[in-house]
Amino acid sequence: MQVFKFGGASVKDAAGIINLTQIVRNNLQAPLLIVVSAMGKTTNALEQLTNAYVNQTDEIATIFDTVKQYHYAILHELFDPSHPVFNEIANTFVEIEWMIEDEPQDDYDFIYDQIVSVGELVSTRIVNAYLNKVGITCQWLDARGYIHTDNNYREGMVNWPKTTQSIQQDLPALLQKSVVITPGFVGGTSENFTTTLGREGSDYTASIFAACLHAVSVTIWKDVPGVLNADPKLFKDTVKYDELSYAEAIEMTYYGASVIHPKTIKPLQNAKIPLLVKPFLHPEEPGTIIRETDYITFTTPVIIVKQQQVLLSIFAKDYSFISENHLRDIFALLAQNHIKVNMMQNSALSFTVCFDHDQQRFDKMIAPLKQNFTVKYNSHLTLITVRHHKQKLLNELTHGKTVLLEQTSRNTVQLVLK
Repeated sequence: MQVFKFGGASVKDAAGIINLTQIVRNNLQAPLLIVVSAMGKTTNALEQLTNAYVNQTDEIATIFDTVKQYHYAILHELFDPSHPVFNEIANTFVEIEWMIEDEPQDDYDFIYDQIVSVGELVSTRIVNAYLNKVGITCQWLDARGYIHTDNNYREGMVNWPKTTQSIQQDLPALLQKSVVITPGFVGGTSENFTTTLGREGSDYTASIFAACLHAVSVTIWKDVPGVLNADPKLFKDTVKYDELSYAEAIEMTYYGASVIHPKTIKPLQNAKIPLLVKPFLHPEEPGTIIRETDYITFTTPVIIVKQQQVLLSIFAKDYSFISENHLRDIFALLAQNHIKVNMMQNSALSFTVCFDHDQQRFDKMIAPLKQNFTVKYNSHLTLITVRHHKQKLLNELTHGKTVLLEQTSRNTVQLVLK
């Protein structure tokens, strides 16, 4: 069996869903499970809705109405108004309506997961209805009942034994009867609350199902021709890699390459399942294959850019050395607030970390940190990671910019730029 994952760009409109349908129709020779992300920029919009609700601003109704109208416009292009999918989508949006009727009482991360996850629930119901409409037998499956996680909202940790048992118990028989479609990004707790697996986590969903079902391959359908050496929105003349090793792909995603979610590779590597990244507008093209392979010589450097970075420097208040005990306390705060370090550097008197800016998590961490340390930070920075670097390229990337922090190893250079 195969697992396909379609990202938000591939289902952003009616034409995208029709294109997805054709790809599916051409790949019905073997059992097929499809994972779909939220449509277009829906996740961003639902994040805005979450923030508006938590802060109780007057934008709540406007943002929510915009999200609903976007999806209903797509529905009207694909279905007759009497089609039952309209009621399905209305009932799915009720999950948000119930929450925003009352003032927020719960933790931000819990609220985030209950609201933002609805994007995937809606998109998959629409795609499922359209596949059935055009004659492809398809069964919608709620991933929240199969991917079991802890209560770590926004970063649900998968309970692999329980998840594997649930998937292997039901899915093989179901896949023999029909195509199965399921929402990416989401999981469920033992209390039946929704969790999410981390931003852009639908790739990870695909790899979880693939590993549990011993799939032949996973294909991620993207709006790029494969894995490129850099973001084509930021750099001209990008180069596609025909093949990558699991190890190189893990390194790239760890440093922030957005083409694949960081947690995607490891389950596939453990199960020796190849991952293909292919263009959804040109499905006949080979794309990039990621698998266990011998060392590949890189003639084209990998450039990874992460925007909206914070560079935080921490000093002992008595000007003493930063000791192992200090580092223990600092890392405990980072872990408690789910802040992932993208780069770090230690000196005699300070410890500096670079991480993604998340205002909610930053505020929760900085207050207790200031109780014990002197803290200085810069925000709105850019982190550039270059693997297999060349000095000429580094000079070009830093020209006219202030380098606040630089680290160089054998294969990788990281630069924090202002």
